[in-house]
Amino acid sequence: MNNTEIEKYIADFPLETQEKLQLVRKTIKEAGPEATEKISYAIPTFDLYGNLVHFAGYQNHIGFYPGNGGIETFKAEISEYKSAKGSVQFPLNKPLPLDLISRITKFRVIQNLEKAKLKSKKKINN
Repeated sequence: MNNTEIEKYIADFPLETQEKLQLVRKTIKEAGPEATEKISYAIPTFDLYGNLVHFAGYQNHIGFYPGNGGIETFKAEISEYKSAKGSVQFPLNKPLPLDLISRITKFRVIQNLEKAKLKSKKKINN
């Protein structure tokens, strides 16, 4: 785990944003305890047989990047937030939807474990 790099990343933000980033990080860790942490694409990333989710701090929001599957599956619940194909923005001036972040992360854990299972089956069959 590359905790120090992530700690340094978070420490570069104002205190209020740091607290929210730490909450997001803790929520992801709890939802995907087998995932490892690293910096990828210059932002905190959780990895479990490939990228699981990323998160990042910005001036007015926290970006959460669960990939297209995570966004598409939870489209109705994230509709109140600004989102794109693989990302959603949680405004800093509103409470973080930690339960939603947790559920999306758990969904992504299942996706990545299924993908890893399929890959290992292909290797066995080849």
